[in-house]
Amino acid sequence: MRCSQDPHPEVSVQRPLPWKGLLGDRAPSLRSTAAMLTSLTALAATSLIAAPSVAVPLSEACALRRTQAHHSEGLDTWNSSYPRPTRDLDAVLVFLSFPDAAPLTTPAELTADHFPATSEFFERASYGKFVLRPHPRREWLEMPRPSTAYAIRRDWNAEHRAAYLKDALATADPRVDFSRFDIVYFVADPHAPGVDSDATKVVNLETPLEVDGTGLRRVVTVFERHPPDRLVLAHETGHVFDLPDLYHRPSDGKGDWDTHVGDWDLMGSQFALAPDLFAWHKWKLGWLEPRQVTCVRGTGSTRLTLEAVGAGPKGRYEGESGEVGKAGGGGRPAGGGDGVGAGSEVGSGGGGAAGAWAFGVGRGTKLAVVPTGPDSALGIEARGAVGNDGSVCTQGVLVYRIRSGAESGTGPIEVIDAHPRTEACWEESVYPPLADAPVGTGESFTVPGEAVRVVVEGRTASGAWTVQITTGGGEPVV
Repeated sequence: MRCSQDPHPEVSVQRPLPWKGLLGDRAPSLRSTAAMLTSLTALAATSLIAAPSVAVPLSEACALRRTQAHHSEGLDTWNSSYPRPTRDLDAVLVFLSFPDAAPLTTPAELTADHFPATSEFFERASYGKFVLRPHPRREWLEMPRPSTAYAIRRDWNAEHRAAYLKDALATADPRVDFSRFDIVYFVADPHAPGVDSDATKVVNLETPLEVDGTGLRRVVTVFERHPPDRLVLAHETGHVFDLPDLYHRPSDGKGDWDTHVGDWDLMGSQFALAPDLFAWHKWKLGWLEPRQVTCVRGTGSTRLTLEAVGAGPKGRYEGESGEVGKAGGGGRPAGGGDGVGAGSEVGSGGGGAAGAWAFGVGRGTKLAVVPTGPDSALGIEARGAVGNDGSVCTQGVLVYRIRSGAESGTGPIEVIDAHPRTEACWEESVYPPLADAPVGTGESFTVPGEAVRVVVEGRTASGAWTVQITTGGGEPVV
């Protein structure tokens, strides 16, 4: 989830909360024990899949090219070594116990820690185009060694990690037909003495392991507490879909983790008030139609209507309000930022429940892209209190930089603060300085370092934002 000191970390580590608080009798399908251990040791040391030469092309004009960077934000092609969530995918949850501890929870209880919440997050985020189907095992499977034998920790020794994976596969293979599943979650007993919740990680294998007639490319090793951090499994599953870490891990492990994107994407923080995925990520994953992305090139002004990223088709869930409104209420106006006029729309963040799907919307324009270089662009999208963003702090039009050459965890996306002199939602936000980053209704904002100006002219009856984007230093059209 958050980061290790490996070259391409995808590991859960602790950081401050928001500021409030072998294989078996059935089929000898895997390699021999020694060979597999040797292979796993070498592969787990890198935890990296290089971009393959075979790819699925995307033709959109503003799609940045995919680079060799781990989890590149480029989306001109799809990295075919990852499953693309444009179809329903099946995931198996295998529950692993250890001889040095009797489990204090049941597999059913641990399943409920993560589902249906994880599936519901992705169904909302994908506008119903993708369903993650969990298949939890009902029993504990005991590992051959004590939990302490694997030295499980955040920056996990590759040899110990390989030993854990070898034993987990050997333990599970007699009971699990891996060929039936697209995603594998190995869930460890959270109360075993050697289990460290910091070590939750997606382990990528450079060379797939042949098991049950299929190539196993990666597994998700889950070491979460009970109950776990909310949406932690959704974050890890995002890596399975080739999404990068968007948080910043300070070199000393101290300080702010959320300076890059704050509350604005699950891959930055699962504690976020607005954890829905950036529209750029939804485009990458195949959840946006070409007509829902506007490419702004050349010089001049473009006027468009942006629908909230979280707004999905009508009637997906019972109890929807049919409105796009402020998140809660009682927030304070933010404003006074450089190049910004009137205040943004601020609501109280609290809670964490997803909002309703907006009535009759979900198929409008979700993203405007302004190219700024061969491997960089600006993303412009609307964020409102709807869908996965039901607890958003500040509504408005969000602007962010995208760099397709940046590695996961090094700031491939950075939110640009339209109100750099103010903060919002101090008690709930993971990073209050960016909680009021969106450009609000009636505001104009010139992007620092770019000849790009964003004016939010108003709201439509359905709650969408009318936006004018001017590039090349010209004046907005009145």
